[in-house]
Amino acid sequence: MIPADWFIPSGVHIAFTDRHGGVSKAPYDSLNLGDHVEDDPIAVTRNRELLQEQFALPAMPQWLTQVHGVDVVDVDSDANRRADGAFSQQAQTVLAVMTADCLPVLLCDASGQQIAALHAGWRGLCNGILEAGVAKFAQGSELYAYLGPAIGPKAFEVGSEVRAAFLANTPNAALCFQPSTMANSAGKYLADLAKLAQLRLEAAGVVHIYSLGDCTYTLDTRYFSYRRESVTGRMASLIWRD
Repeated sequence: MIPADWFIPSGVHIAFTDRHGGVSKAPYDSLNLGDHVEDDPIAVTRNRELLQEQFALPAMPQWLTQVHGVDVVDVDSDANRRADGAFSQQAQTVLAVMTADCLPVLLCDASGQQIAALHAGWRGLCNGILEAGVAKFAQGSELYAYLGPAIGPKAFEVGSEVRAAFLANTPNAALCFQPSTMANSAGKYLADLAKLAQLRLEAAGVVHIYSLGDCTYTLDTRYFSYRRESVTGRMASLIWRD
């Protein structure tokens, strides 16, 4: 469900799936949309059909082969789908990224004519996936960003090397890391992935940022979580325009 206080430009539609409403069996139960996690291919195909039906999508999503990189493909002109972001200016083109702890980020401009979907794990986020997505939009565009479900700041434990990487290229990144209180956590930190994304988006000129705030790790009956379960399904975050 999209929060009622989120402003979404006219003609733009966004959606975040959870783990319910599909046909996959455990441990992929039930709306697994990932075709790379060793789930039954027939079940995944049916889940994708159900997704299109349930959200009344105008077309099947432009699925990507995600590699934790920073490439953003313009699906209107490029057949390549090995990327961690997609951009379009075409009506009724559905963009999607799949996640199970990583942060999905959806972008659109104020006029509702340009859209993007980005997969931001910590590596992609640190290396510039959000900036690559913003760069696809026409210069001077007023952008809106929507951050979907991801592992939360009380569950995302990382090593000191992750903190150091962000501190080297992200202003105020230190605010997003706290010493971990988990067992055997010496030298480790709890990272706020959504806050890091907000800092990077703001630095890239995005001022309208909305965050769902749901933690995929702790909300175990609602979302898939790779860190919690290892073998699990994938949710989708979707954006399209009329």
